[in-house]
Amino acid sequence: MSPRVAYLGPEGTFTHQAAIDAIGGDAQLVPLPIVTQVYDGVEDGGFEYGIVAIESSVEGYVVPSLDALVAARNVVAIDEVFVEVAFDAMTVAGATGPFTEVTSHPHGLAQCQRFITERGLTEVPAASNAAAARDVQPHQIALAPRIAASLYDREIIDERVQDFHGARTRFLLITGREQALAQRSRIETWQNDAGHTVRSMVAITPRITGPGVLARILGALGGRGVNLSSLITRPLKALEGKYVFIMTVDAAPWDETLRSVIGGLIEAGDSVKTLGVFPSRGEIDATVDEERIPPLSADASSSPGDLERALLW
Repeated sequence: MSPRVAYLGPEGTFTHQAAIDAIGGDAQLVPLPIVTQVYDGVEDGGFEYGIVAIESSVEGYVVPSLDALVAARNVVAIDEVFVEVAFDAMTVAGATGPFTEVTSHPHGLAQCQRFITERGLTEVPAASNAAAARDVQPHQIALAPRIAASLYDREIIDERVQDFHGARTRFLLITGREQALAQRSRIETWQNDAGHTVRSMVAITPRITGPGVLARILGALGGRGVNLSSLITRPLKALEGKYVFIMTVDAAPWDETLRSVIGGLIEAGDSVKTLGVFPSRGEIDATVDEERIPPLSADASSSPGDLERALLW
């Protein structure tokens, strides 16, 4: 029987495209209206897998999805897939304008500001990019992935209108923990094949906080030569100044080095949970272009005056 795979709908979203790329055409792809329902469906066994957006190279981490992964009891990521974020401008077939409004998900609107500003369009946020294409009115332009145009019979009037070309969104393939344990051999095969990198997402919650807590955790990783590729903090709900550190590291939890680090953190009184183990499919940004560094940032070539302005020292 084909596996049932949940994803944030409706049809025609970037998440729909990610589900197709990750699973293929044999699976039963089921769109759900809320991302937490994807997690709940996998949690209770109603779906073998789920596809969730976790990080955008423009907007950063998708916080609701990240929080849901941290809160889930029986969900873990076992793979990742990248989808290029390219928006086409589309309208009701045959519509001639004038077009006064533009509709898309708020992230889509944020990523197409040049197109919107040049045309003087009023923004109308939609629940998703696909919903914008599905519900677009004759006086509106929808900004959505190309898959939505074919699904909803929309006419593309301009292609690839996003501000930053080459942007990508990273999605995670999630499943139940027992299923993940059963697939460990697949990940180990990838890991052992020509030394490919396996990454782990780990949630570390210090029970005792104070000066040096994060330095202690980072020192434990660095001391064993475990590379940290991402760090994000999320607050423990309703506890001021208390955080869970979500780290992505270049190692599998069963590797001797990371296993030793995790064991040491647990002995020190920290709580640790593996959120995902998956083959590395590629960096969000392999290089950093000069134009994307925050303006006024100081570097080794900065003059004393520029250093004073940038660093306020």
